[in-house]
Amino acid sequence: MDIKKNLLTLSNSLNGKNCRLVAVSKTKPIEDLQAAYEAGQRLFGENKAQEMTQKEAELPKDIEWHMIGHLQRNKVKYIAPYVSLIHSVDSLKLLKEINKQALRNERVIDVLLQIHIAEEDTKFGLDKNELFELLHDVSLPELANVRIIGLMGMATFTDDQDQVRREFRFLKTLFDEARNDETPGNVNITELSMGMSGDYEIALEEGSTLIRVGSSIFGARNYSLELLY
Repeated sequence: MDIKKNLLTLSNSLNGKNCRLVAVSKTKPIEDLQAAYEAGQRLFGENKAQEMTQKEAELPKDIEWHMIGHLQRNKVKYIAPYVSLIHSVDSLKLLKEINKQALRNERVIDVLLQIHIAEEDTKFGLDKNELFELLHDVSLPELANVRIIGLMGMATFTDDQDQVRREFRFLKTLFDEARNDETPGNVNITELSMGMSGDYEIALEEGSTLIRVGSSIFGARNYSLELLY
């Protein structure tokens, strides 16, 4: 794979759009991430806390690390010292743990709330009612070391582009509602994370501000390596 060329192609597709690229580097070796870094990429996404922490220790410190995978509460402590954005917050309990670990590290950690938009039971996320219950929870203003800055969602893995578009459009509607809602000071809805290698073009058309692209940059991921973390 020509990582530099792939990044240039993606960058060109983002010209004139209010959207940033998160290079999804899970299972990829340090050498591939370094090549992307040297090509100018600074946002990297991982879905395993241990893998991301190992890579963070070896790579330049101006990288913004995004946790994009399902995050267990007992793994938050590993990434709290350095993570730039957690895309996958799907419960108040997880949010409280992030706040606890952020406080220990004297940081404020930005997060996105993950919304379930796909017609697949394997996807995590909040539904519409759960989203607004969380945003209006009485304990939320007390969580001074987290900042909710947007929403994230994953569309159904399907060739039906109309379905994918409907799901992204629904998420954009929730994003607009949440942005216009009266919320505490630690909520500032500005980011909408949706779109991956197979559907990012639709996501861009529907208003994504962060696309999470892996295989279109680095090639197919190594599933056997995922078992190591």
